[in-house]
Amino acid sequence: MARIGLVAHDDKKDDLCAWAERHKAKLSQHQLWGTGTTGSRVMAATGMTVSLLKSGPLGGDQQLGAMICEGKLDMLIFFIDPLSAQPHDVDVKALTRLATLYDVPLANNRSTADAVLAFLVDRTDSE
Repeated sequence: MARIGLVAHDDKKDDLCAWAERHKAKLSQHQLWGTGTTGSRVMAATGMTVSLLKSGPLGGDQQLGAMICEGKLDMLIFFIDPLSAQPHDVDVKALTRLATLYDVPLANNRSTADAVLAFLVDRTDSE
């Protein structure tokens, strides 16, 4: 069972919820973690259980980063809105930096999320 982090900027939360609903059969086999608002929205949209952290701007992004550092997250799905300025942009950069530093698969949109999830499912099926 993989541990998957879910987070999305406000204008991308609907996209992430739709993506999660489309991949519910695969995602429900794994342990899901989400920042407060994003995780709550995914649970409401899909009925899946998501362990909730703080809201992103209140430290949830940093909590996910700590999980990456501690080896407690296997994949990060972070739907980023590239067209809007984010007041907590430094937290976002820190989180994506840690995913890169610790070689945790990171997806920032539907296409990369599809690819990373397929990779993870193949990897966990072969274990």
